[in-house]
Amino acid sequence: MTDREGEIALKPRHAAGREDCDLSDAHETGSGAGQDPEKRSQILAGARQVFFDRGFDAASMGDIARAAGVSKGTLYVYFENKEDLFAELVSSECGETAERMFVVDPDEADLEAALTKIGRSFITAILRPSSIALLRTVISISGKFPDVGRRFFEAGPCEGISRLSVFLKAKVEQGLLDIEDVDQAASQFLTLCKDGVTIPVLVGAPDAPDPAVVEKSVRGAVRVFLRAYGSDRRTAP
Repeated sequence: MTDREGEIALKPRHAAGREDCDLSDAHETGSGAGQDPEKRSQILAGARQVFFDRGFDAASMGDIARAAGVSKGTLYVYFENKEDLFAELVSSECGETAERMFVVDPDEADLEAALTKIGRSFITAILRPSSIALLRTVISISGKFPDVGRRFFEAGPCEGISRLSVFLKAKVEQGLLDIEDVDQAASQFLTLCKDGVTIPVLVGAPDAPDPAVVEKSVRGAVRVFLRAYGSDRRTAP
């Protein structure tokens, strides 16, 4: 997928041999019989409004049908139940976030600048109110509905790691990085970026993180990452 001129949205690659983020068994999109993509998107838009406004427990399929402008019968043609619908919404939201986050020129020679851009995009995406609301809901219901948690893990963290791994692998091949396990390195970089930034928001801190704090976290992550994985051709800052 081409974004701006000279940039691409990195597509994921399946991480072979990694049990924690093995996407080979990913849930098929939508388990209902409905196949009209426009109608499915219409239903997901209504579901997004209801789930985010009322939460999972308070939302009903009737509420979602009304918000989506469809009948309950149509709703059940596309989705088996509320759990199935929410799981599909999770996959959709995470997929859209990943498309926005990982847009970078794989031939960018300034590795520090490219990683900084990725880190900023990552933090901006996961701190969006809708992203925080989604994560809180997933955490609250995944004990009862483990498939929802699994779908979030696959479409969120694992997808992000997979997409970033594509970029890191290209930089290894270009001689800018020295990494044996690009999936592990991708996970480490994203974890470093969000360290100390996301937890306060997730648990209900009243104020959004100071932009200066976010910038410091991202630049610190880039600095540590380059010192750990920069090749002899690259001098880390």
